[in-house]
Formats: sequence, C-alpha cells, structure tokens
Amino acid sequence: MTSENPLDPLNTYAAAEDAPLSEGDPTGAATDPEATGTPTESSAGILTAVESARIAVKTLLDGGVRYVVVSPGSRSAPMAYALAEADAAGRVELLVRIDERSAGFTVLGLALSTGAPVAVLTTSGTAVGNLMPAVMEANHAAVPLVVLSADRPDELRGTGANQTTDQLDLFGEHVRFAVDVPAGSDPQRAVETALSAATGAFEDTPPGPVQLNLAFRDPLVPAAGDHLPEAAGPGIWQIGRGPEPLTLTPAPAGLQERRTVVLAGHDAGPVAEAFARAHGLPLLAEPSSNSRFGPNAVGPYRLLLEHFGPDSAQPIERVVLFGRPTLSRPVAQLLARADVPSALYQPVPVAWYEPGRRTELPLDNLSDLADFSGRGSAAWLDAWLLAGAAAQHALDQVLSGETAASGPSVGALVWQHARGQLMLGSSNGIRDVDLAGQPTPGPQATVFANRGLAGIDGTISTATGIAWGGRQETTLLVGDVTFLHDAGGLLLGFAENDPLLRIVVLNDAGGAIFNLLEHGAVQESGTYGNAVERLFGTPHSVNIAALAAAYGVEHCSVSTTAALAEALSAPRQGRSIIEVRTDRKGLRELHGRIKAAVGDAVRGVLAP
Repeated sequence: MTSENPLDPLNTYAAAEDAPLSEGDPTGAATDPEATGTPTESSAGILTAVESARIAVKTLLDGGVRYVVVSPGSRSAPMAYALAEADAAGRVELLVRIDERSAGFTVLGLALSTGAPVAVLTTSGTAVGNLMPAVMEANHAAVPLVVLSADRPDELRGTGANQTTDQLDLFGEHVRFAVDVPAGSDPQRAVETALSAATGAFEDTPPGPVQLNLAFRDPLVPAAGDHLPEAAGPGIWQIGRGPEPLTLTPAPAGLQERRTVVLAGHDAGPVAEAFARAHGLPLLAEPSSNSRFGPNAVGPYRLLLEHFGPDSAQPIERVVLFGRPTLSRPVAQLLARADVPSALYQPVPVAWYEPGRRTELPLDNLSDLADFSGRGSAAWLDAWLLAGAAAQHALDQVLSGETAASGPSVGALVWQHARGQLMLGSSNGIRDVDLAGQPTPGPQATVFANRGLAGIDGTISTATGIAWGGRQETTLLVGDVTFLHDAGGLLLGFAENDPLLRIVVLNDAGGAIFNLLEHGAVQESGTYGNAVERLFGTPHSVNIAALAAAYGVEHCSVSTTAALAEALSAPRQGRSIIEVRTDRKGLRELHGRIKAAVGDAVRGVLAP
C-alpha cells in the first residue's frame, strides 16, 4: 500500500503484491511469528528481512546519506544489522540514541550542519511517534530528514499484535513523501523517491522530511554464516557550511532613491548583506540570518524602528525581506503596515508559509528586487548607522553598569566569543543576542536555530548533531528551561567521542521570557497572585552541576560578566557546560532602562 501523498509514483506496490493475510494458518487467522518462532520468508522470490534492509541501506548511501542515528529495537533489527555492515565498511557513520526524540533532533542538527539528507531509524509503535517534534521542525525549516520506521507485516496489523499501530502517514502533512514498503519486497524505488522528495528534487516543492515505513517479517537477524565485513576504518564526511561574504554589482546611479530597509530573517544568508551593501541600504539582521555583519548592519534595530516610523522626519518607505522574520513584534508590526510596501526575495520554494498567505510581494531574482527597493541615499544610510551606533553605545553603557550577568550581557558575550558554529536556543537566548550582539565586520560563526516552529524541545540534541556534522568548535546558548527540556540529549552512544560542544546555560530558575511579555504586567499587578510565576515562570531548583556530572560533562558556574568572559575565552576540548546563574526578577526593569537609554541617545543624533 502506498501513501495518498500526490508525490507518490510507486505503483509497483499494488495490493496483489502484498503478503497473504497469514502464513502458516490455513484459516486465515493472524498469527504472531515471534510467538511461534516459525520462519515466514519461505516463498520463492520474496526477500528476507535482512536482504530487504541491505537494499534499503545501499540505496540510502548511494543517494548521499552519510549519517544515520539509530534507536534500539527488535522490529528495526534488520536495518540495524545492515547499517552495522555498512558502518564496518566505512560507508556510513552511526550514532546511537536510546531516546527517539533525541535521535530525531540529532538527525535534524546533522542535516543542518552538513546540508545533506540524514536518516533516523526506529522500531515500531510509540518509538515512531517520538519523532513528531523533530519532523514538524524539519517540515517548516525545509530540512532533509529521512524517517526509517520499522513496522510489522500486513498480516499482523489490526490484530492487537505487540507494538503495532497505524504508522503510515502518522506525520500527515509534515512530510513531503510517505510510503509503506511491504515485507519481503524490494525497497529500492521507494528509497530513491523518498530521497528525491527530501532533497527538493520535485518541482515547486522545498526539501523536507520523508517517511519510509519498512515492514519486516521474522527472521529479523542475519542468516547463519553472515558476518560483519572487515573493518575499513571510519569515513569522516564534512561539508563546509560557513557563511562567506558575497559581492554584488553596485546599484546603478539611475536607480530611484528610496528609504528602504533590508530585513534579514532566519536563514537569509550572506546575500542579504551583499544586497544591502550594493544598494546603500541599512541592514536589519536577526542573528540566525547569517547576514548580521558588514558595514551596513545595525545592531539594536528593533529599538530603532519607532524612530523611523510614519511620524518621523525620515519614515521607512519600503522593506525588502530575506529569509523568515520571527523574533520581534516591532518587525512584525512594520511588515503588517499597509502603507509600507514590502517584497520577499524567494529564489526557491520555501516551507515556512503558504503561497498567498503573506502580504510581501514574492520576487525570485535580484534584478526585480533592486527595481523594487531602489537605492538608498547617503543621508538615509548615515541616519541609520548613526542611530545604530548611538543605540549600541547606550545599550553597552547600561550593561557595563551591571556587575551581575543578565540575559542581554550573556547574549552579547556569547556572540562576541563564538567561533566555528553557534546555535541559539529559542525563547530569550536568541532575542538577547538579537538585542545586544554587536554586528561584526565579517561572519565569525555559522549560526543555527530551530526557528521552523521555534520550540525549545530537542535543543541540546540538535546542537550535538550540528557539532558532530560540522566537526568544528560549536557553542550553544540556552535558557535553563530549554536545557532541562532536553537534558537527556546529553547522553551519547557507547564509545562515541565527545563533540567539541560548549553549552552556555543562562540559569535564572525559570522561564524569564514571560516576564517580558504581557504576563509580566499581570504578575506585577498582583491580580492573579502567584499564578503567573507558577504556570508561566515554572520555577525550579535543579542542580545543573549534578546533572552534568551524571552525564560526565565538564561543568563550571559563573555569575558575573567578567567570569563569563574568562570562561568563554578558556581553551577546551570535548563537551562542557558553563552555567550562568542570574536573577530574572529585575529583567523587565533592565529592559525598560535599556529602551529608555537607547531612545534618549537616538533622539540626540536624529534631532534636526
């Protein structure tokens, strides 16, 4: 049986080719081969489970898969044995995770850092469902994640057989392609089609997750006499993903001058910086855009937008958008303004919005985008750069007056020290960097973030996958709630080497982001007692040092910006945790002082 997915051309899997309802029972009543121990693959021309798995693995590797994350299970054993053979031959690298949710996010990180399809293998039942969060994120972020879900053969489905449920199309619209591969059949064509869908080979369809639901009958182990091939040594695959500055032809002098801003959202890439520079336009870049650098980049831009509003001396006339904006309400409000036309650079299909559901004009080439944006006058760019410099100085002055570490000061320091790869957790961490991270002359690190659905789940596992796939120094910045949500992601497979991963945990004993939203005002009013603190703040007293020790990860604790700067500068190897202990009670007031100081400074430089 195949999926109803319109991308599915696999007509070879017709019902007539499925196995009989029952083998070994003339009445047609379903039996469980695991209970009887009776071999089931005896018909001529039907592949054994391990033979079918070997074909699937070979096709995956021929299609570019170089990493597979395996979660243990019996029904998935044929694939595990076939992968072990390929691993011994040096054709694939295996990671093992006992928690399928962690496995899914590890795969997500590997695919993000390498840009190639990566597979995750699970057994049947709830194991498959644990992949849902990672699959959802991969869907909206267009990440080529390949789900290999093992399943019972058709004759056992619907019978109450152990760990058996309806797994096909479990992920619904979150996968680009899903197919059920019957037990005993050749999976090659199904795997090839799945890889094509995962990597965006279908027209008008972005890359994304796919599901291969592979049914296996007993026996689930290799035949007598089979053995691992002679070890060929591990193969190491790495694809350079660092952002490199681009250079575009400067805007022609005849192009109309307009007060346009270039907004670089998540995954915009260096092209946003190059476009802003070529057209003399201010660049407002989120940290995970990988374009927050260069001479036109403005730091605390979200606090400046009101100073270039409709009642200002120099109001914004147009917006050019690269990537997906996700971090701030002032940006969302700007894009929602009917009096400010906006265009979205979209050279390839994207997964984060449905066509027709956004107001920006989609443009697929830079020439049309240039006609829309125009070029900036020297006065327009200078106004933004002066305001940005004044705002950055005012912000830095406020933070320098605080000895104790805070979210914004931690964000600024992590941004300053990060090299190689940097992952920013959702919630306050990425917003602290967006506010306080000073743009650099050139890119210092490749920045990652799970902004497809902006969840906090699986963040440590994602960063571990990024570090493993990138094979370079990696820093992760997370809050304590995000850290605790995926603490199990610290558990690595037996004999796996530690990736070069530094985890900075801002521990303010709860969820500080809610203090900065409307809920903070509700809490201050006292009208709901301790409900906001209990239900949103979620206070805790977890000993992170003890947790790190339990997983064998190096740990240190700091509470001041000076101590954090020293810890970030220290040489390191393997995995380590820097716990930054701070208090979130004064965070709302601190942000208020920053906003006031920036406002005063900007009004001073923009005054006529």
